[in-house]
Amino acid sequence: MLYVIPIGIGILYALLMSLIREPHRRRFNAAMVAGAGAAYRGLDSWTFIGVGWLLRTAWDIVHHLKGSPLIPFFHDSSLGCAICDPVIALWCFAGSLSLIGLARGRRPAKAAARQGPEPHR
Repeated sequence: MLYVIPIGIGILYALLMSLIREPHRRRFNAAMVAGAGAAYRGLDSWTFIGVGWLLRTAWDIVHHLKGSPLIPFFHDSSLGCAICDPVIALWCFAGSLSLIGLARGRRPAKAAARQGPEPHR
């Protein structure tokens, strides 16, 4: 269960994020992964957001190895995050396909990130 639950949380995160339409989904995830101050590059690229989630994974591993859990009363919380975050990163690298759309049998549209950044207004 230690490994299954974090993977499930990562999938649940991607599922819930599928409720947010593009480009708002990309902007929301850029802020989630890096905080508002460091999110600029992620606003235009799912790849950078995915890299950010992988960097969070590295930080989670450090917390786990040092015995400093992210949630103090849950000893394996850092390990759980280190398992969950790459699941979210893979979803980002896939262009944040709408899992809800896929479940409804819709074919994935071209990801906005693959079309390039949006023009500044």
